[in-house]
Amino acid sequence: MISVTETARLGFRALLRNKTRAFLTALGIIIGVAAVICMVAIGEGAKARIQNMLEATGTNVLIVLSGSTSQGGMRGGFGSQPTLTWEDLRAIQNEAPSVRTAAPLSRMSTPVISETATWTTTVHGTTPEYFDIRDWAIVTGTGLTQADESGASRSAVVGKTVASKLFGEGVNPIGQSIRIRESPYTIVGMLDEKGQSGMGSDQDDAVFVPMATFGARIQGGLGKFIRGQIYLSAISPQATTTVEQEVTKLLREKHRIPEGEEDDFSVRSIAEMAGAMSATTTTLSALLASIALVSLIVGGIGVMNIMLVSVTERTREIGIRLAVGAQPGDILAQFLVEALTLAAIGGIIGVALGIGAGKLLSAQFGWSLVIRPDIVVLALLVSGLVGVVFGLYPARKAARLDPIDALRYE
Repeated sequence: MISVTETARLGFRALLRNKTRAFLTALGIIIGVAAVICMVAIGEGAKARIQNMLEATGTNVLIVLSGSTSQGGMRGGFGSQPTLTWEDLRAIQNEAPSVRTAAPLSRMSTPVISETATWTTTVHGTTPEYFDIRDWAIVTGTGLTQADESGASRSAVVGKTVASKLFGEGVNPIGQSIRIRESPYTIVGMLDEKGQSGMGSDQDDAVFVPMATFGARIQGGLGKFIRGQIYLSAISPQATTTVEQEVTKLLREKHRIPEGEEDDFSVRSIAEMAGAMSATTTTLSALLASIALVSLIVGGIGVMNIMLVSVTERTREIGIRLAVGAQPGDILAQFLVEALTLAAIGGIIGVALGIGAGKLLSAQFGWSLVIRPDIVVLALLVSGLVGVVFGLYPARKAARLDPIDALRYE
């Protein structure tokens, strides 16, 4: 019986005699493993990004959107028709037990001008409760106050992106003056960095002013209607479903919507939205990984074909080894080692290629990338299994050759 070391040495030597053919044989496995690693890494990165968005937005945050328009058979999305009123906001604050706090939010994209620069950003009108709902801290200065809201003051709170664009990196913007639609505003606070949202927008590229000021000087009000959305904070992350039910029931009563008719508003939970996005990403990642696994199977078929060719080419060699005392198990082990080595080398190269391709794509398109060690190990194990499974038939065929017939083979 030949030792394992000797069997491995013979297998490696046989592969080295045909380096190009060995590489081309392993190419299918290389591509399959690389595709699996790359797709799963990008998918996990997308899920991590969604989780970061959820944490940045708040696990107990809900958004109430106004109704949709309907004209000439065409319907707009939620928020296209003002249906939420200031009375609705007060009712939510006072009559929904599971709501911790609520705040309106209106927005408008417009240029903001400092003494040295102009930057087009999104200006928001809101109340002080909004920053509590979003768990958004002020790192420098102060936030908006109830006095700012009641007095419609021209105070502004800016995100870090706006501060750096208007005044330069590292410059303290507190006390600086900016102009929004021809009116001067004084910056009283700068918000902590939030980063990108789940949709890829920069949350720090924003300016916040009192809601009363926004309605009077920037976009104009709509009388009793709120121009925008209502942000809600539940008393706990577990209470978001209860809040959704309470607010829906309350607003249907306020809007006198008969039973069976469609709501003229929409209540959406950030956690549910993030969960739906995460589920979609998981499904897409699984689909792409499944498609990539097909490449592994194709690579395994390639290994089997080449090993069958190798058995045919080396029939006399096999006959000689059997004639001088080698056992069928030695022949089986040698060809299995060759198939396993091809698959293992292909797997290792595929892992390196997949990680490299993932990093290149993430840098090119700004995607997140999360390399899971368990997926890397699993990909290597699967590639090795493919080599053994698809190499078994050629190995058994070689081991079952009759020594006399093999020696006569031309």
